[in-house]
Amino acid sequence: MGRDERIDEEAAALWRELFGEPPPVTADGPMMLDVIMKSLPDMGYDRLRSPHLRSGDITMPR
Repeated sequence: MGRDERIDEEAAALWRELFGEPPPVTADGPMMLDVIMKSLPDMGYDRLRSPHLRSGDITMPR
């Protein structure tokens, strides 16, 4: 199985999980991922306030 086929397969599985229906017949992996990403809500990202970072992990520019 090649890279493109793997992407198509994984995107189709994600589509079924999120939308509860099979993906459109004409959609390929990149197209499905584009639709999925556009359907997500816009969320801010503040790396410095991430609960997964310790203060020692943050390096400020000098």
